[in-house]
Amino acid sequence: MKVDVTELTIKSASDLLAKKQIKAKELTEAFLKRAYGLNKKLNCYITISADVAQKQAEKVDKLIADNQPVGPTLGIPIAVKDMFTTRGIKTTAASRVLENYMPVYDATVISRLKEANTIFIGKTNQDAWAHGASGENSDFGPTKNPYDLIRVPGGSSSGSAAALAASTCLAATGTDTGGSIRQPAAFCNLVGLKPTYGRVSRYGIIAMASSLDAIGHFTKTVYDNALILSATAGPDSFDATCVQGAASDYTQGIHGGVKGLKIGLPREYYENLDEKIKKTILTAVKKLEGLGAKIEEVSLPHTEYGVATYYIIQPSEVSANLARYDGIRFGRDRSKFGAEAKRRIILGTYALSAGYYDAFYLKAMKVRRLIREDFLKVFRGVDVTICPTSPTLPFCLGQKVNDPLAMYLSDIYTVTANLVGVPSLNIPCGFIGHLPVGMQIIGPDFSEKLLYQVGYAYEQETKWYERKPSLA
Repeated sequence: MKVDVTELTIKSASDLLAKKQIKAKELTEAFLKRAYGLNKKLNCYITISADVAQKQAEKVDKLIADNQPVGPTLGIPIAVKDMFTTRGIKTTAASRVLENYMPVYDATVISRLKEANTIFIGKTNQDAWAHGASGENSDFGPTKNPYDLIRVPGGSSSGSAAALAASTCLAATGTDTGGSIRQPAAFCNLVGLKPTYGRVSRYGIIAMASSLDAIGHFTKTVYDNALILSATAGPDSFDATCVQGAASDYTQGIHGGVKGLKIGLPREYYENLDEKIKKTILTAVKKLEGLGAKIEEVSLPHTEYGVATYYIIQPSEVSANLARYDGIRFGRDRSKFGAEAKRRIILGTYALSAGYYDAFYLKAMKVRRLIREDFLKVFRGVDVTICPTSPTLPFCLGQKVNDPLAMYLSDIYTVTANLVGVPSLNIPCGFIGHLPVGMQIIGPDFSEKLLYQVGYAYEQETKWYERKPSLA
């Protein structure tokens, strides 16, 4: 029986490549065909890099034919968020300011994926400059959710999530400043990791908010996610905030199970939560308890200040980072900034201005420290916490686009992990009707292996990743 290669996982595709049962060219052509065929419907790609992908596939097939070692991501077709600079492939950040920008260098993550001989299908759509939680702020039009075309796929990494959920690639890169990987992963039934701050190099990523940005990725399964992190993590001399220490194999220990682990449920995340979403997540927690985990309620008392704190610090850093786009050195002039970029520049400049710095920015930084101390205290008593990723199901296109406050509150459960720098993993935990629900597993600094271990144990019992969108 002929295998539909677009339904494979990274691990299964790698196994077939190693056994020479499929070729990288076959994989690549199948995903390119699907990407071209679905992009008009989903608008998930800004650029499809067919020529680059085909050349990379030819190189991979030659390596395999010469009996070179087959690494776990060799020949794997991936999509790249358009925040990552890619030499020779247009990089726009989904903004008209950078509409024709052609980078002359690769981001460190891209260099490492090239070294691992992955294949780049294209650059994905997103909220411009990564400002958004829905994908609707793109200057190239909104991305649509493969599970329901009238709904958003989440943001800002909207195109990456939709591209993978629609099986136009086997993995996708993303950036997460306040939930921009985890929330789209939840809306599209995917695994999405925000690693510990500094775990993955930010060099060559178009900066949004430098103390909050984390570089991660989307996959169909937990094991696949660990494989990609193994290829991209590690120290980088080009990024002073990147942690030292050799790269790791994040699949090690993934089969360890959850027996004896303590899982905390932060009560603040479950108060006023939609009852259907709450029931879905607590059912998943019950499954983990049945596998031997110990469940207890914990408290993160400063959670209520998370969104307010984030939306002072983040726009302040945005205003500084976007100052370089003046139409002189590169890019087009500032008149091309969209409404959301202008809003964040104004908010951030105000918060940093004389007379307001102490009242807003400095106070927000103090609260940020209190939020981190909450997490440090909780992790002295439990191994990980589990909480909702989003307060809502995927919402309809246009539903929140004219209400910035309602849109910002979409990040209520995700911003705290960015404020304190800890890793967080979204995993699918069920459906309400035809719409996916995700939950996030949050752990202490540099606990990615533990998050994968917990997520994998749950995934093996439920296999929600097998449920696909209908795109006929």
